[in-house]
Amino acid sequence: MTDLVTPRLILRPMTVTDAQQVAAGRPADGVRWAPGYPWPGEMGAARRFLDSCSESGDPTPYGPYGIRRREDGLVIGGAGFHGAPDEKGHVTIGYGLVESVRGLGYASEALRALLRFTRDQGIASVHGDTDLDNLASQRVMTAAGMRLVKEDALLKHYRVDWDGPARQE
Repeated sequence: MTDLVTPRLILRPMTVTDAQQVAAGRPADGVRWAPGYPWPGEMGAARRFLDSCSESGDPTPYGPYGIRRREDGLVIGGAGFHGAPDEKGHVTIGYGLVESVRGLGYASEALRALLRFTRDQGIASVHGDTDLDNLASQRVMTAAGMRLVKEDALLKHYRVDWDGPARQE
């Protein structure tokens, strides 16, 4: 699997070795992490990826990606999929950045890259959710073209549907 490249970012598919490093909180030789990376949620995502690999195989390209700045290669966060597409061609995404780079448009840029990738792959629908009070994440999903489809006691649920033969309800 190749990297997803944007004007300012490189989204690199996480390998099993990468995930082991993230889960342990220790960067590999030559890999630079921004202060605060990985945070507990990112470490948990790496562990879930490792569990998925051992239970059902590597889901790549529908696994996690490390977000690196192109200018310096610094890992500033993670984004990716919660697993392979379901029987309807739907996937769920997630993303996060270290606090020091939030508010600079990196999350929107990374999410747009993932959405372009899914569309190019023939995915029918992309889902995401965020806490009710996470206005920044809500703005990111809206700015990337996702729409609010449901709200429950804990979360706001967003979605984008692609036209074409892969789309199923």
